[in-house]
Amino acid sequence: MTGPAASVAAVRVAVRAVLKELPGPGLVLVACSGGADSCALAVAAAFEGPRLGLRVGAVTVDHGLQPGSAARAEALVDLLTARGLGPVSAVRVDVGTAGGPEAAARTARYAALDAECERVGALAVLLGHTLDDQAETVLLGLARGSGARSLAGMAASAGRYRRPLLGLDRATTWAACSAEGLQPWADPHNEDPAYARARVRAEALPTLERTLGPGVAAALARTADLLRADADALDGYATAATAAATDGEGALDVSVLASLPAAVRTRVLRAAAVAAGALVTSWRGQGRVDLPGGVGATRACDRVLLGPRRSDAATPEPEA
Repeated sequence: MTGPAASVAAVRVAVRAVLKELPGPGLVLVACSGGADSCALAVAAAFEGPRLGLRVGAVTVDHGLQPGSAARAEALVDLLTARGLGPVSAVRVDVGTAGGPEAAARTARYAALDAECERVGALAVLLGHTLDDQAETVLLGLARGSGARSLAGMAASAGRYRRPLLGLDRATTWAACSAEGLQPWADPHNEDPAYARARVRAEALPTLERTLGPGVAAALARTADLLRADADALDGYATAATAAATDGEGALDVSVLASLPAAVRTRVLRAAAVAAGALVTSWRGQGRVDLPGGVGATRACDRVLLGPRRSDAATPEPEA
């Protein structure tokens, strides 16, 4: 008996490994855009889920940013239903402007996925991000210069979200769709140079592959895995250090903070409020520092004090 195509088998194996970790029985949702990655994920989950005692549904988010998006969403609902997924829903969202078009669409999308997951009581939401998406994310983080956590890319598991395909490249998902008789939708935004990720996909990564040789995307994804392990360890260290440095009044002991490695101290201060770092490492007798979120920080008697930022709040006098 002939088995599935190698690409289909690869996607199924990746999905099975993730579904086996869920506390079934129950419902799992696949976030499906109609693209190759999420379509390959959806049909693989529909195949593997029942074998593990799980029901598999799907949700597609209509951002309303392109003509005909509602009709495409409804057609995708019909396709996924015919492929054995259920329940399948299309959710229309209003995309704002905060943070730029990509960030605004992402914010609206995840809010919709969270709401739908709560509505149907799903155990988890599967996302179709691949190794190529991971490589793009790492390059974008590198360009921003935003530190190890950003370079760590996307986690395979984060809260209710699971990314089974991070170890597979985009060519595999396209091949799987072809073998399954699917015709994925090619989102024109993915090729629009107005978007940073589209430029990385069309120009930056191919240039790196030509210049440095094949395997750059896989190397970037491995780098993300290594940095994520480092970042997780440092975050754990910082959590313990925060507890050790905090007294009963919620103040941070400067002597404890100063004794920490810089990478850990920075994390402790960011957790409280990143801008408070100036009161530890660059203190020159300045008064209260106003921080985001309505928090004010002061240094007094070798302690950093965090509290509500109120105009009428008493502020300790700075040290001489």
